[in-house]
Amino acid sequence: MRYLFRSGSIGIQELEWHLFSIIFLIGAAYTLKHDEHVRLDIFYKSKFLTDQHRVWIDVFGSIFILIPFCLLIIISAWPFVSQAYIHNEASPDPGGLPLRWLIKCMIPAGFCLVLIQGIAETIKKLTLALDKSQ
Repeated sequence: MRYLFRSGSIGIQELEWHLFSIIFLIGAAYTLKHDEHVRLDIFYKSKFLTDQHRVWIDVFGSIFILIPFCLLIIISAWPFVSQAYIHNEASPDPGGLPLRWLIKCMIPAGFCLVLIQGIAETIKKLTLALDKSQ
C-alpha cells in the first residue's frame, strides 16, 4: 500500500508482526505434537541409533532441556507481561496499536502450550520405552 497507493498504516504494520508472533508461539506446540520440530538430525537419524535409543534421547531432551526451558520462559516473562498490563502499554508510534500487553501475554501462553505438549510427549515416549524394555 505504501508504494502503490502512497498510503500506509503503522497499525497494519504492527498487526503484521503481532500476528506473525502469535503464529510462531502457538505453532510451536503444534509442531512438537506432530514431531516436526528442529533437532540435530545428524545424530538422531544415524543408522547407529535404534528406535529405543531415539525414544530415550527424546525423553532426556524433554525432561532436562524442553520442560525446564519452558518453565524458565514462563516464569521470567510473567513480570514483563504484568508490567505491560498494569501500565496499559500501547505502541509508542503515532497510529500504532493499543493494548500491547495482549501480544506480550502470548509469550507465557505459547510456552505453556509447549510445556503441556512436552509433558504429554514425555509421558507417551516413557510408556513406549518402558513397554519395549519389558
